[in-house]
Amino acid sequence: MRSEFASTPKLGFGCMRLPLIDPNDQKSIDIEHFKQMVDAFIAGGGTYFDTAFVYHEGASEAALREALVERYPRDAFTVATKCLAWASPDARTAKSNLPTSLERMGLDYVDFYLLHNVGGERTAKFDEYGMWDFALEAKERGLIRNVGFSMHDGADALDALLAAHPQMDFVQLQVNYLDWDDPVVEARRCMEVAQKHDVPVVIMEPARGGRLVELPERAADVLRAANGDASLASWAYRFCYNLPNVLTVLSGMSSLDQVRQNVADYQANRPFSPEEQRALDEAVETLRGMANVPCTNCRYCVKDCPQGVVIPTILGLINLELMTENREFAKGLYSWQAAPGPASKCVACGSCESMCPQGIDIIHQLGVAAEHFE
Repeated sequence: MRSEFASTPKLGFGCMRLPLIDPNDQKSIDIEHFKQMVDAFIAGGGTYFDTAFVYHEGASEAALREALVERYPRDAFTVATKCLAWASPDARTAKSNLPTSLERMGLDYVDFYLLHNVGGERTAKFDEYGMWDFALEAKERGLIRNVGFSMHDGADALDALLAAHPQMDFVQLQVNYLDWDDPVVEARRCMEVAQKHDVPVVIMEPARGGRLVELPERAADVLRAANGDASLASWAYRFCYNLPNVLTVLSGMSSLDQVRQNVADYQANRPFSPEEQRALDEAVETLRGMANVPCTNCRYCVKDCPQGVVIPTILGLINLELMTENREFAKGLYSWQAAPGPASKCVACGSCESMCPQGIDIIHQLGVAAEHFE
């Protein structure tokens, strides 16, 4: 990994799910509680804070100013924030995100700036608005120290983006032990691509949005038998901490107790013992055994779909619901992952089923997805 990032602690503070005074008001961040969380994180050796222009409807950046920027010297922390160009109506609005973010946070520069959630059709807006050149020019002007992007897409898309934009200083990817060999997320392959391009990785979703902290008992029991003292969260984070080419691993923390637990787990981090690795492999096998749609993401089914239904993604979310036993979590992912072609667009023409090497009853499964997630 690049030498300038070698000293960055591997535990990063994600500021997307901060404590709220009113659960129905995303802007009602409990600043006093957040200050305690910041203090505990920094006391535990943390420095990396991750936010975005849209987190908590913009209040996350302002909260960072009050809880962090105004209370600590500038060399005590680094801040990452993000621009969602694809959610902006025009280039001027997208480019205005950066000065607005700096003003909200009370900063002269941001340490890490991300073009957020590129990949698929969303990449076109970043290209159309000239956001790649804009970010690099802002770096030359000293407003940004490091430019990167985040993405939820496969390894081939990542390879193409890094080849097209070799000036990127880092990339942010979804990586966790459940997605490691997933045929849609392709976490392992994405990590290999990033390393090939010598671009360090900020890991997001190390606990799969909290789902790897709430495992079904049959999987959790396997891990507990191997190490009864380790929290389920620590298994997820240790998997990521000890991967090569990792800049930091983000944890979206919502309480002081979570900060303290994550800091303690980070300070106690060590590579898995052979017994622990076998237990983790068994737990993953158990989770995957709970999925019953045998989709391999060959994508033959999407080639001639007249409605553009994102069939492999939807089948993967059906399996995720089965593995985690949590419909609401899978439904939340469905709301954006299936947006280009939801299951309800299926007209039951049958072209997908005639092409499926696994013989999956795709039309029926799409009906299940529409019922569960829409």
